[in-house]
Formats: sequence, C-alpha cells, structure tokens
Amino acid sequence: MASETSRPHSDRHVARFELGHSCGNLKHGEYLGGRRAVIQLSALAFALCCIFAAAVVRGYAGFGFSLLSVTALSILLEPRQIIPTIFILEVCASIHLLAINWRHVHWHALGWLVVGCLIGTPIGVYALARVPAAPLKVALAGVVVTIAILLSRGFTLKSLPGRPGIVGTGLVSGVLNGALGVGGPPVVILFFSTPTGAATGRASMIAYFLFTDLLGLGWQWHDGLLNRQVLVRALLYAPALTAGVFVGNRMFTAVDPARFRVWVLRLLIALAALSGAHALWQRV
Repeated sequence: MASETSRPHSDRHVARFELGHSCGNLKHGEYLGGRRAVIQLSALAFALCCIFAAAVVRGYAGFGFSLLSVTALSILLEPRQIIPTIFILEVCASIHLLAINWRHVHWHALGWLVVGCLIGTPIGVYALARVPAAPLKVALAGVVVTIAILLSRGFTLKSLPGRPGIVGTGLVSGVLNGALGVGGPPVVILFFSTPTGAATGRASMIAYFLFTDLLGLGWQWHDGLLNRQVLVRALLYAPALTAGVFVGNRMFTAVDPARFRVWVLRLLIALAALSGAHALWQRV
C-alpha cells in the first residue's frame, strides 16, 4: 500500500521536474532568440549608417561609394554577399544623380573612355586569375596617392587629352576594374587634372560609373551572384542611400568649385590609402 500511495507523489515530482526543465529550455530559447534579434538589428543599424555616410560622399563627389561601403560592411559580411548589393545601389545612385546632372556630361570624352574600358576589362579579368590582388592594390594606392598629391600642389594639364589619351585612361580603368574592382582613380585624375570644371568632371564620372556598374552587374548575373537575398538587402539599404545622395548633392550645389577640387583630391588620397591598408590587412 505504501508503494502504491507514494507512486503518484513521485510521479508529480517527475512531472514538475519535466515541466520546469521544459520551461527553462523555453526561457533559454527565448533569451537566445532575443539576443540574436538584438545582434541582427545592431548589424542592420551599423550597415545603414555606413551606407548613408558613403552615399553622402557619392552624392557630393560623384565617386567613393563602393570602396567606402564595401570596406566597412566587410566587417560583417563576405564580399560575395556585399558586392552585388553595392553594385545595385551604385546603379540607383548614378541614375538619380545623372537625371539631375546629365547636361554637364562631357559626352565626347565619355564615349572614348567607354571604348578603352571595354578593351581593358577582359585584360583585368585575365590578370585577376593569375596575379595576387593584394600587391596590385598596394601598388595602385601608392601611385594614386602620389598623383593626387602632385595635383593638390598645383600640377595640372592645360587641356583635356586627345583621343589616344582618353582611350588609354579608359583602358587603365578597365584593367583595374576587371582585376581589382577599383576602376575609378584614373578617371578621377583625368577630369580633375584638366580645366574641365567641377560640374563637368563630376557629371562625367557619374555617367561613366553608371556604365561600369551596369557592366559589372551583367557579369554578376551571368555568374549567378544576383539572387533574392541580394535584392532584399538592396531594398533595405535603399532609404539610407537615397537620403545620403540627397544630402551630398545639396552639399555640392553650395560649394565653391576650387574648394570642391581640393576636397575631391583629399578624398582620393584617403580612399587610396584606405584601399592599400585594407589590402595589407587582408594579407596579415
């Protein structure tokens, strides 16, 4: 009898233990789920801040968005996850800015730049498969910083180069774009070492980068890198991009052209140094 009366009592203890254990697991799961949600929201907030800051630079100077955003977001995500999204945002930014500034584009120079880029890009892709990227980035950073410092100290060309010079610039840009994904510096140097004017140089760079970004998106689509996750991430980042480009463009309309040239050269030096440092950091 004693064993029969004690059995329900022990069963109740087992039931209470199982219930308490399951509640403990549930609370632990809720804690982990809440912690994961906080981490995800913090990462999204960080990404939106980076996109906004890079977009302000893009709206102001006409370049710099990709390098700044990819360098910052690589802390959280792999390049394969970041770069296709950034290309989509670059295209959106270029379309928005070009709609406002298309009257200032130097279309003759742009056409020959595109010709050179189409020739140089396959060469760069060929080099990408055979030459380590890090030494090339460090060398590029050194060359760009040197040229930008010379330009900031007063070195300029008297006029825009002829057809061979512009095609050559596009060729170098295409090689760098295909090999490193950084084809902007030669074009920036071309327009800001000649007396084309801040508005013309900026608008021409915007149009040129729209072409190169569309070309890059085509290759990414061909390689299967554009998927639903990339598109969703681009939609999430779009408000920060729009706000940043708007702020940067308003800043440009209020700045003196000579002051704008100084800031562009400073930005070019900073981006080149950042790119070289990032390449060195990846090698460590």
